[in-house]
Amino acid sequence: MTQVAEPAIDTTDAASPTPGRVSHWIGGRLVAGRSGRQGDVYDPATGVVARTVDFASADEVDQAVAAASAAFPAWRATSLSKRTEILFRIRNVVEQRRHELAAHLTAEHGKVPSDALGEIARGIENLEFACGIPNLLKGGFTEQASTGVDVYQIRQPLGVVAGITPFNFPAMVPMWMFATAIATGNTFILKPSEKDPSAANFLAELLAEAGVPDGVFNVVHGDKVAVDAILEHPDIAAVSFVGSTPIARHIYETGTKAGKRVQALGGAKNHMIVLPDADIEMAADAAVSAAYGSAGERCMAISVVVAVGEVADSLVDAITLRLPRIKVGPGSDPDAEMGPLVTREHRDKVASYLESGPAQGAELVVDGRQHVLYQEGQGFFLGLSLLDKVRPEMECYRNEIFGPVLEIVRVPTYAEAVALINDNPYGNGTAIFTRDGGVARQFQFEVNAGMVGINVPIPVPVAYYSFGGWKSSLFGDLHMYGPEGIQFYTRAKIVTSRWPDPGTSKVDLGFPRTR
Repeated sequence: MTQVAEPAIDTTDAASPTPGRVSHWIGGRLVAGRSGRQGDVYDPATGVVARTVDFASADEVDQAVAAASAAFPAWRATSLSKRTEILFRIRNVVEQRRHELAAHLTAEHGKVPSDALGEIARGIENLEFACGIPNLLKGGFTEQASTGVDVYQIRQPLGVVAGITPFNFPAMVPMWMFATAIATGNTFILKPSEKDPSAANFLAELLAEAGVPDGVFNVVHGDKVAVDAILEHPDIAAVSFVGSTPIARHIYETGTKAGKRVQALGGAKNHMIVLPDADIEMAADAAVSAAYGSAGERCMAISVVVAVGEVADSLVDAITLRLPRIKVGPGSDPDAEMGPLVTREHRDKVASYLESGPAQGAELVVDGRQHVLYQEGQGFFLGLSLLDKVRPEMECYRNEIFGPVLEIVRVPTYAEAVALINDNPYGNGTAIFTRDGGVARQFQFEVNAGMVGINVPIPVPVAYYSFGGWKSSLFGDLHMYGPEGIQFYTRAKIVTSRWPDPGTSKVDLGFPRTR
């Protein structure tokens, strides 16, 4: 393995990492924070503080950047075959220890084990894609572009890059980012959500076990101080972000102003159209699965079902019939299908829409506040909720609820359904349920969203395509992972070469020509 220079990490007066405390991972080892600031990490199922997490200062972010900068020259020079070997080992060790990683997700995010394992499986797909990096980085070559002149293109890494990731996918979204970033020769700094930080450190340990050199992958924990330090640091070349739209806009504007390449994925309000010819049972199953999985804390969750024409009553009845069958409970319950929300504050904000929606004219068909775990439990639970007869001017429709609340909007025609989606400020994902292939094709042609499902409610692309929305769901011109991820983490270099041929060289002050 290519040796990496040992970065200078200032540990003067630094306390040693302690159990119950989530510290930074810099230069291949745990480094306890020195800022004096920490945050509480809760078990969402019990409402109890389970551990604390260090909050990095700007100086500590600078230490991580220094470690990544020191590691970059040797990692960039590491052969593609060696990088590929390490990436395969990363993929294998994550797969082998996926249950341990899933336990971190359940403990700090609250999602049930089956959902946590599903998240990890989708992340592993991105590791597998990155294992093909020798093929993905192939350039182009043109022989004899001019007499005796060849032209070719190569793609080279940017340097130190950073990822700022959300609480709802603490394992998958980092794998979306770092797999491609380090495969293409960059070194990486991860700033995970402070709400569920332990998965990031566990991933760091797995990467070290797989042979990733010290400093190639680093983790700094924290809040806005750490984020702003990343955005302003002159030695960070690019930033990837997933989170809410207001923060995504701030990340994009601040990062690009500082001269960085930025991709910032924002919020969503994903609509699912159900036409009168659809299979109602299939559509109801899909709506329930897509709306309430992971307690609705998914940027690709279906939050609005658009019922067209006479399908509305039967569809609402079919959805309502399914809700009592969903078992809500902690991840420790093997029968639980939906867990708690991530924090009490977020749970209460989601529940507030069950007040404002009916106050503005919506019909509350199922009230999740009636669930026993909401009323009597200490955790951050809210039962499955259903709002019917929602209108676009209502607060519950205009905002991204990000919880287990499904809304039904009724429209008379397909054209009005599409107009509703296209008029929405978000454009992440959308879906249509129909048996009519012509209508489905027309929908994919005219809908303004980045990811479209036809009888598929959550159209998250496979790893060899790219993930990203339109409108206020994405700031930047390149989507995440897949082919566009390769573009994001590299830059093109065009080489024009001529080898000496005695007797053919002469002085020519004219503009170079290709003839």
